[in-house]
Amino acid sequence: MKTLSQIFIETETTPSVELGNPWQVLLFNDEVHTFDEVILQIQKATGYSLERAVELTLMVHNNGRALVYVGDKEKCERVAAILNQIQLTTIVEKT
Repeated sequence: MKTLSQIFIETETTPSVELGNPWQVLLFNDEVHTFDEVILQIQKATGYSLERAVELTLMVHNNGRALVYVGDKEKCERVAAILNQIQLTTIVEKT
C-alpha cells in the first residue's frame, strides 16, 4: 500500500498532457460598429446567448478588447472569420 507522500510524489512527477492546444479569439473595440451589430455578429460566430453576447460586447467597449472564444485552432479561425465578415478586428492566438 502506498503512503500519501508516495502518491503525491507520483502525481507531481507525472508529465502533463496538453489538451487540444487551445487557441483564443480576441475581439477589439472600434468606433464604427453599433452595439447591436457586434452583439448579433458574436451570436452568429459563437452561438452564444443574447445575454452572453451583450456581456462580451460591453467588455470590448469598456476594456478595448475581450476574449470572445476559446477552442481548437480551426474553430477559432471560423469564429474570427465570421466576426471579420463585418470588418470587426480580431486576433486568433495560441493560449
